[in-house]
Amino acid sequence: MGSLLAASGSGSDFPLLNALILVPVAGALIVALLPRSRPDLARPLGTLFAAIGGALALALAWQFDAADAGFQFVSQQSWIPALGISWHVGVDGISLWLVVLTSVVVPIVLAGVDPHHDPKPYTAWMLLLQAGSVGAFVALDLFLFFVMFEVVLVPMYFLIAGWGYEGRRYAATKFFIYTMAGSALLLVAIVATAVLGSPDSGITFDLQTLAEGQLLGENTARLCFVAFAIAFLVKVPVVPLHTWLPDAHTEAPTAGSVVLAAVLLKLGTYGLLRFGLYLFPEASDWAAPVLVTVGVVGVIWGAITAAMQRDLKRLVAYSSVAHMGFIVLGIFAFTAQAVGGGVIQMVNHGISTGALFLLVGMLYERRNTRQIDELAGIQSAAPVYAGVFTLIMLSSVGVPGLNGFVGEFLILIGSFDTRPVWTIIAATGVILAALYLLWAYQRVFHGPPAAADRQTADLRRGELLTLAPFVIAAVALGVYPKPLLNAVEPAADKLLEHFEEYSGFEVPELGDPVVVDHGDSSGEHDEDGH
Repeated sequence: MGSLLAASGSGSDFPLLNALILVPVAGALIVALLPRSRPDLARPLGTLFAAIGGALALALAWQFDAADAGFQFVSQQSWIPALGISWHVGVDGISLWLVVLTSVVVPIVLAGVDPHHDPKPYTAWMLLLQAGSVGAFVALDLFLFFVMFEVVLVPMYFLIAGWGYEGRRYAATKFFIYTMAGSALLLVAIVATAVLGSPDSGITFDLQTLAEGQLLGENTARLCFVAFAIAFLVKVPVVPLHTWLPDAHTEAPTAGSVVLAAVLLKLGTYGLLRFGLYLFPEASDWAAPVLVTVGVVGVIWGAITAAMQRDLKRLVAYSSVAHMGFIVLGIFAFTAQAVGGGVIQMVNHGISTGALFLLVGMLYERRNTRQIDELAGIQSAAPVYAGVFTLIMLSSVGVPGLNGFVGEFLILIGSFDTRPVWTIIAATGVILAALYLLWAYQRVFHGPPAAADRQTADLRRGELLTLAPFVIAAVALGVYPKPLLNAVEPAADKLLEHFEEYSGFEVPELGDPVVVDHGDSSGEHDEDGH
């Protein structure tokens, strides 16, 4: 088995990345074809296929060569040769752990969360969501990426609309309209980039060829970057493009909220990193002041708005806006520590926020309410539940020793060199996160319980098993984040070398502060390259 999964920059004997995409697709088709008389087979069978994808992802991580900064497990086959479109997939340290996160979270929520009705279409949509998300994270062809980026919209729309709560149709429609509007801009920009940026040998949608060629004119590259960025910023989302997210999270079923937080939001930040900095380095430098601003505004706005929420699930949704703003700051700080911290925070946010949505969903199953003022004293009735909630809450706050601290610390220490003012402002978001989460915890878990609160059941064995991977990951990555860092650092360094070469921006070393002057709208830099 080891020889079949051996990684290299040019490819591997076993098409592991193709399998990670196609196994869930096969599972979705098989589940969809099950006879109507056997809906009871849908979730077990779907969980099996999703778990096979999870096992393949863990094998990918095990065989991944952390010292190799390039793309590994590469597979490339011609798809539409007349247009230069190919099925080209590969994984590096930036995408590796996002693939693992996606492939592990989906089988956990499939096995652990009951959809309550119509398990067959529900399971099929979840498997397609897994396949599309993995495909987007490993795509090295712009057209293939667009297809995968769009594929995930359909399952999430139907999951919200079909298995969500009272306002599910409105939330699903709003989610679809926002993301489709961004995708329309993305498609136009992808076609323009391929047509105008291809070499004389012919049109190509290959990411590496276009990025290394850098044949687009300055203004054209900037316009294309803006279109890419808007599409990704909607997905992140940043203020003021964020209004679809609280509605989608609040009305989505528990499993949908978990996957939306853990996986789908990362398509936005991953896109900014993979396609923004790599394809358009000069334009990324040019637009960085605006992007850093909207990221930090999201940190503060999301935290303040979260503190004002009366619905516990909506509070967690707004906390996502704040946490994702940190990642945007890290990406456009242009230092190895900040970019690496941004990637690690993508993973850690998926763990912490995904677990919070699971916990809120479990509480709703017991009390049929998420209103904070209708809950009190839950800790006395369900001490194990309260203990798990406390640990996950602290990981979301960023307490040292838990996973959330690692990414936020790297982002802040790396961003201070190039964005000191914005970093100081963003750091207040850590304090605000502690405020709104601890305040919500105090109101829900402490105080005199009402009769209904005293009857709240504690966590059952199956629920503990569902939460266990999140708890283990939160502690393990807080104490020993080295496996993530080892894979991410070489890829982040290589990306920044490419960015530095084509943007003229001098990427600083840690502790070597620079002054960045973006006042010249022409995009020219001073004699030191800043």
